[in-house]
Amino acid sequence: ACASLSPYGAQQGPRGQGYSEQQIESNRFRVTYNGVGAPGPVADYALLRAAELTTAQGYDWFEVTQRWIDGSPDSAGGVRPSVGLGYGAGRSSGRYGSYSTSGVGLGVGLNFSGPSPTSTSLEIVMGRGAKPDRPEAYDARGVQDALRR
Repeated sequence: ACASLSPYGAQQGPRGQGYSEQQIESNRFRVTYNGVGAPGPVADYALLRAAELTTAQGYDWFEVTQRWIDGSPDSAGGVRPSVGLGYGAGRSSGRYGSYSTSGVGLGVGLNFSGPSPTSTSLEIVMGRGAKPDRPEAYDARGVQDALRR
């Protein structure tokens, strides 16, 4: 059975895919989306849930104040391949003369085991009226229109 990202929806069970949220203050929530595969679609689903929650609570916009990818704070993001480089040299002398050897090895780690679990968590603050002109502020209805394909 090949694991793939389930359709958008609430999380079913402790290890299942889907969204969950926790209210921190009256207008502050933590939204988490668990899925498998590429982090991009999972992050989109987390934004979509944040937008739905914002309108359901009677607010117009939300701002992402903190973001975690797979439990770690997200700074640059992206895929980080595993690369190793090794070098060895030797010299030996014996009855028939001396000789030298050297070698270089390069290893690149690739994952062929299929899609792995990934999660995005967003801490959001909700507001009413005009959306602030800041990069992490989102219009809740606009996000829903854009991400519901």
